[in-house]
This record gives sequence, C-alpha cells and structure tokens, in this order.
Amino acid sequence: MKMKRRELLRWAAGIAFGWVIGKGMIANPFQPSLKTDISKNHLTFPDGGSPLLRFMSVADTGTGAEGQYAVSSAMVQYAQQFPCELVVLAGDNIYNNGEIEKIKAVFEDPYRLLLEQGVPFYACLGNHDIRTDNGVPQTQYPLFNMGGKRYYSFRRGSVQFWALDTNSNADWVNQLAWLEQELSQSDAPWKIVFGHHQIYSSAHYGLNTKLIETLTPLFQKYGVQLYINGHEHVYERTYAINGTTYLICGAGAGVRDVGRSAWTAHSASRLSFAAYEVYEDRILVQAIGTDHQVFDRGVIGMGNG
Repeated sequence: MKMKRRELLRWAAGIAFGWVIGKGMIANPFQPSLKTDISKNHLTFPDGGSPLLRFMSVADTGTGAEGQYAVSSAMVQYAQQFPCELVVLAGDNIYNNGEIEKIKAVFEDPYRLLLEQGVPFYACLGNHDIRTDNGVPQTQYPLFNMGGKRYYSFRRGSVQFWALDTNSNADWVNQLAWLEQELSQSDAPWKIVFGHHQIYSSAHYGLNTKLIETLTPLFQKYGVQLYINGHEHVYERTYAINGTTYLICGAGAGVRDVGRSAWTAHSASRLSFAAYEVYEDRILVQAIGTDHQVFDRGVIGMGNG
C-alpha cells in the first residue's frame, strides 16, 4: 500500500529524529523533582517560589459554541486560583471566515469573565481569519492587542513574545528579516514565539517543512525556548528539538485525532488550554481539560541545545 506524502514525511522524520536523540544531538526535557498539590491538581515549584510570569494559551477558538465555552470556563477557574497576566490567542479567532461582526459572539461573550478580570489577549492571524479583508479588521481590534500589525512583539519582565503571521500569503521576506533583527537584539532570558500554523505535529497536517526550513534555524541560532501554535485541533507537546519546545494548543473549541511521533512528549485529543509558569531557570507547562484536571505536565529548560 502506498504511503501518502504527509505520512511518508512523518515516518522519515520520526526515524531521523529517533536517530538524532540516540546520538545525543537533541536533548530530552530536563525534569526536576516536582510535586503536585492534589487539592488543586496543580504543578508547584519544588522550593515553593512564586513565578515571574503566569500566562495561558489557546487557539482555534472562535466558534461561540459549547466547546469554546467549556474551555473558557476551565480557563476562568484556573485564573481565579492562579492569576494570569495574559492569554496567547494563536489564531482562527473567528470562524468560519474571520468576520469581525461576529466578535461579540465568538470572543467577547465566551471570554467575558477573563476580560472583566483585566486579563489581556494577544492574538495572531489564522487561516480562517484572513478570509475576510485579509484579517485587517482583527489586527485593528483593540482587545486583540495587535496594534494594527500582522506580526509584533511585546515583553513582560524576563519574557519576550513574538507573534507571527504564518499564513501562506504573509510578507515572509520582511517578516523574517524583522524577526531575526528582533531576536538578535533581545536580551530577554526567555524567548517565546507564537503563530497559528504547526511546525512539528502528529495530527492532521503533520510536519510543516516550509516553517522547519525558515523558522527553526532562527529559533536555534537565537535561543527561542518555546513555539506556541494552533491549526491542529489537538494538544501536543514535543521534547526540546535543538533547544525549542513546540506546543500545539488548538483544541480550544473542537478536537480532531492525534497520534504520536518520535518527538512527542505528550499528545491528546481533548478540549483544553495550556497554562505556563515562568521561573528564573525553567518554564512549567500544564495542559488542562474541560474537567478542570491537568492531563500533561512538562518542564522547559533555559538552555538552547
């Protein structure tokens, strides 16, 4: 039986990735001694210290349907127990065609409690978002904090974030030049990039060879520790690949099937969001479902390689 091109790429990459891990070229995540607060099902830092920054991420949300509200409810409960400074909204913010007139039904109402708590959302454009006016109305929508730009950066203390336009019609020449300049000039200890499209994935779309070729060399060169995306309606966290963890949080309103690859630390087909605690020397990641339970925990180390 013939393999589809996507399956062949994933199979070949899995073999290559497994060989590279075996050679010690890609490190598995550094896993310190951690403890779980059972009463809150929450990952806590061993010495009990407070995080420098706490934030959440979610993607593929903008349906206004039951699944989105269920994830939003879990996010609200988490934020009430563990106050968050921001939410990364990684694209496909308005289904099906990015119509800004739907913004109340698919964003303001589902996230009303978080917005009332003063939690800001930082968005990027997904493939559905650019179907109307190429996404321009969303870039200008104040509560998405994009400042009229398709790619932008912001900083919170020791963490700097870069939002990208990963769509096929993006201005890739100027965006990549901007990203390299931004990364090269940043003195932030923690560097986090987010965009809509997957790079490493074990779900429907699989490996994104274009982004592997264009983005991952910059991530390795400048020490980007984390890339967050949606597009795949699943949760998947990779091991560190040349210093970068790739995290898919696209199950913000609906789910699809997901498998596992050589690079997969954890994957799940569950409505969910991701929560992050940033410390001086590591980031703690948790995946939280609509039952308010943590179903994955991981650690991202400071080093890049």
